[in-house]
Amino acid sequence: MHEGRKKENKKNNKSLPTGFIYHPDYLKHNSGLNHPENKERLLSLVEYLENKGLLSEMKRVEPYLPSIEWLEMVHDPHYVRMVEKFCQKGGAMLDPDTSVGPESYRIALLAIGGVMAAVDVVMDKKIKNAFCAVRPPGHHAEKDRAMGFCIFNNVAVACKYAQKKHGIQKVLIIDWDVHHGNGTQNAFWTDPSVLYFSIHQFPFYPGTGSENEIGEGEGEGFTFNLPMFAGSGDVEYIEAFESILYPLASKFCPDFIFISAGFDAHQDDPLAEINLSEAGYKRMTEVATRLAAECCDNRLVSVLEGGYNSKSLASSVEEHLLVLMNPKIREEIKSS
Repeated sequence: MHEGRKKENKKNNKSLPTGFIYHPDYLKHNSGLNHPENKERLLSLVEYLENKGLLSEMKRVEPYLPSIEWLEMVHDPHYVRMVEKFCQKGGAMLDPDTSVGPESYRIALLAIGGVMAAVDVVMDKKIKNAFCAVRPPGHHAEKDRAMGFCIFNNVAVACKYAQKKHGIQKVLIIDWDVHHGNGTQNAFWTDPSVLYFSIHQFPFYPGTGSENEIGEGEGEGFTFNLPMFAGSGDVEYIEAFESILYPLASKFCPDFIFISAGFDAHQDDPLAEINLSEAGYKRMTEVATRLAAECCDNRLVSVLEGGYNSKSLASSVEEHLLVLMNPKIREEIKSS
């Protein structure tokens, strides 16, 4: 079945553009004074990509405000209403690292709606794959609480949406943020239809993500954590992707791939101690897109998580996007 799907995908592979999901309202989420997850990181990223000529080569996709029923497939309705009320009252600290302002509830919904919109246009074959430049990030958000700058879990909700709305059966989530995605892991802890693969610094915030966390019940074996020591870099990460992720995911053969694309494992990021370079992110993206081409007709949506050095975030996302985009366009932009 796997080989047959490979042949079918090669035959149906079309030269479609990469989608880019962004909305200026994402800048309105107020995370607090001097907070590392601030609007400037996204604003400078978009400006950088525009100056580099990448934005004009991608198809812009407009996010939308999703129905709350999709959100509640991952989050407790009482928690959702609590966040809404806190924002209506002007804001609050949801946890020691995560604050909300008056607009944060709507913007967090719009972030989820951006990823859902990306799923829609990928499934409709209007784009080949997509990058979602959204905030706030999401992979730490639990069923009933905010954590680590995250309010709602963008990737987890979009995964449920892809399965329920578009009939996707098996989903691979690749999480290369430097912090373990505890919220995403817990959302699919007992679910064999989702393979969650996380590579992250360990021991580190939030304290989860050890090798023995593999899921439970029917989901046992469908959570795969690859903890990395501080000081690890391109060599270790690329080896992990080529020797561990690729054969594991190829055997699973997903129908759709999400990337929780945090760029805070870069050597210049201030919040961690992993030494990835732009070349490392490029190679990891190549492995992910190879899996997408072989298993699921290129259906891949990448979603911004962390990344707190504006320069390294922008240059890393650039390399990430150039792999996602058409190879011919990549060479044209690189040579211009």
